Amino acid sequence: MRPIQLLLFLLVLCGGINGSLSAQMRIHVLGTAQDAGRPQVGCAQSCCMDAKGHPRAHEAVVSLGMTQADGPSCLLEATPDLTTQWNALSQLNGGQAPKRIFITHAHIGHYTGLMYLGREAMNSQLVEVFGTPRLIEFLQRDQPWKQLCEMQNIWPQEWVAGDRILLENGHMEAVHVPHRDEVSDTYGFIIQGPAKRLLFLPDIDKWERWETDLDSLIQTVDYALVDATFYSDRELPGRNMAEIPHPFVLETLALSRDWPAEQKAKMYFIHFNHSNPLLDPKSQESKRVEKLGYHIARTGMHFDL
Repeated sequence: MRPIQLLLFLLVLCGGINGSLSAQMRIHVLGTAQDAGRPQVGCAQSCCMDAKGHPRAHEAVVSLGMTQADGPSCLLEATPDLTTQWNALSQLNGGQAPKRIFITHAHIGHYTGLMYLGREAMNSQLVEVFGTPRLIEFLQRDQPWKQLCEMQNIWPQEWVAGDRILLENGHMEAVHVPHRDEVSDTYGFIIQGPAKRLLFLPDIDKWERWETDLDSLIQTVDYALVDATFYSDRELPGRNMAEIPHPFVLETLALSRDWPAEQKAKMYFIHFNHSNPLLDPKSQESKRVEKLGYHIARTGMHFDL
């Protein structure tokens, strides 16, 4: 089964194509891997290759799709897997293509899929792209992104943290988070539907570097999809983990150890490096996280807001 067929099949199983418009607002998980996906280029380890030396099943880079009963669908992140994710979301929305893309920051897994909207590929027209002021400046200034703006393939929209973007069935708010900000600042998103709220926070540096208290923020939402790039500090031998200071899953578990069960149940780990054992639903680490009362985001899940 081809990746696009498999993704659509999973979404159908989870109430996707036939039920996507039954909810006023539904968020679909279209990918869960870190920027470079899984398997990762140049990786010959067991996390990327099976016992026969064949590449493991592809896991798409982190992206969410939004469908609304009274409005266009939206993509959250423009990943290197945009082709598959765009087509899947279009099918979930009755064949109608997405009209908006919301981008958290300018690292390769989150914005480079915009290239598939250009004249060499889809040649789209005025797809709204929302991002931080620094991200929008970068897109308008540097090639090949500048060409997308000049050809009106995309319509860049600055989004300042704290400002709300009104949607047909709710709104979105950007929250500034600390991260490696070489090209743009980094946002997390809070999505407010008619009845529930979802936090999307795929990338952040250590929790203690953030002025916001995670405990307090989780209490204000119904679902929280949070950074789980690395399970522990033992995943990248020979690499200085201080240079990629994502919060380890073990650190997040320790931070939230004393939370009530209903608050832990709001947490869905996402954005897994290819080395992260949580990518395998059968791993001991996955079973441990779930036994403790947390969840692990999987492609094909959806959340009704």
